[in-house]
Amino acid sequence: MDRKQYCVKLSVQPSRGLMDEKFIVQVHNVPPGFQLTIHAFHKCDDGHSWEAFGHYTASAAGAVNVSEDPSLGGTYSGVEQMGLLWSLRPVPGSKPGLRMRKMNVQTPMEVSISVYQGHQTEGLVDQVPLTSVVVDRWYIAPGVRRVPITEGGLTATLFLPSGPGPFPGVLDLWGGGGKLVEYRSALLASHGFASMALDYLTPKITIETGKIVDNQYFETAYRVLEQHPLVLGSRIAMLGLSLGTSVTLKLSVYSQVIKLRCAVCISGSHVQPLGGSWQQVLTCFKENAGKTRINEEGHVIWRDLLLPIPTDPTLKVDVGQLQCPLLLVVGEDDQNWPAPESAMDMKEMMEKAGNSHLLTVLSYPNAGHLIEPPYTPHARFSKFITFDTRQKAMVLWGGETAAHSRAQEDAWRKMLIFLRENLYGGTHPGATSVSHL
Repeated sequence: MDRKQYCVKLSVQPSRGLMDEKFIVQVHNVPPGFQLTIHAFHKCDDGHSWEAFGHYTASAAGAVNVSEDPSLGGTYSGVEQMGLLWSLRPVPGSKPGLRMRKMNVQTPMEVSISVYQGHQTEGLVDQVPLTSVVVDRWYIAPGVRRVPITEGGLTATLFLPSGPGPFPGVLDLWGGGGKLVEYRSALLASHGFASMALDYLTPKITIETGKIVDNQYFETAYRVLEQHPLVLGSRIAMLGLSLGTSVTLKLSVYSQVIKLRCAVCISGSHVQPLGGSWQQVLTCFKENAGKTRINEEGHVIWRDLLLPIPTDPTLKVDVGQLQCPLLLVVGEDDQNWPAPESAMDMKEMMEKAGNSHLLTVLSYPNAGHLIEPPYTPHARFSKFITFDTRQKAMVLWGGETAAHSRAQEDAWRKMLIFLRENLYGGTHPGATSVSHL
């Protein structure tokens, strides 16, 4: 193609947006039938580089619209409007087991979108593109306030939406990797919820004392959120993923302090010994380490540690006592936790107890454990460092990339609806349903 004759134009709109917001990528002014590669490149906070690309053929008008035209190959195929984000993968030569996570939400995820001649699969970053633009993807919307929280011995960050408030609150708990992970809370605040990201495995108090926190730590976090002048204290939810689900379910049923308007549990289980400390819960999980499996690639599979689901009522949270709406999000290919089996057992327990009207289950075929906000690149496996022993393992999370990515988009949209209905609405709607993509 003669570059002088054809001045290729590339448009990405919006060029600045939230992480869960779709963009439209269009290429104009190329020859009809022209074969081209649209490429996305991102260098994340930890210095590792990621790329995604699709192969396209220009229309008779000399144009490509990624939201309407099929990719014929690359890291994704078919009509996939956001394939350039969700199919991002480490560039060739990267060390294995990477997982993309935004650790500094106060800066955007910068993505370079470029157009190259022909259907290419490698060496693109070393070439000069026909044209290129940079787009900014933010977890934190303009006006959202980030407030570090240390009172009561907490290690937390509160994100407050823009505007005068007050706002409903969300207590946001991640899983067994520990650390203070903020990006989901920042995005929730961008949608109108005062969300507190809480580090409960590696907080300052645990580092100083060597002791795992107890229920009082979570109840302190709840009280700080409840009593904040910009938070509606009677409209608070808990959101947990993986181990965070264990905390959420236990406290929502048994705590005399925490009174939730609703709860969301992603990729977790109700199985845990009751009456013990969190140290004892974690010790119980470790005692089942003999059930660990290793696949042919050397990836660790932990989903059997809590199987079979016990019948002993002292070994699982009695969700039959739950008094607030509960949303369970399940990946049917979860290789880390027995989330599908746990969801089935919780549904049976709630049906027997007569409170199943409070339960909603979203179950996704071929989705794995790490169900994150939309367009987060899928990590089927990644390096995992245990919070206590600092032991490294290559852990299998599961999931098939396209199906997992669709699950993330659908679950996030439905979770926001669930939170709005229960935290902004006047009643407790809760209706039993099982949804499959």
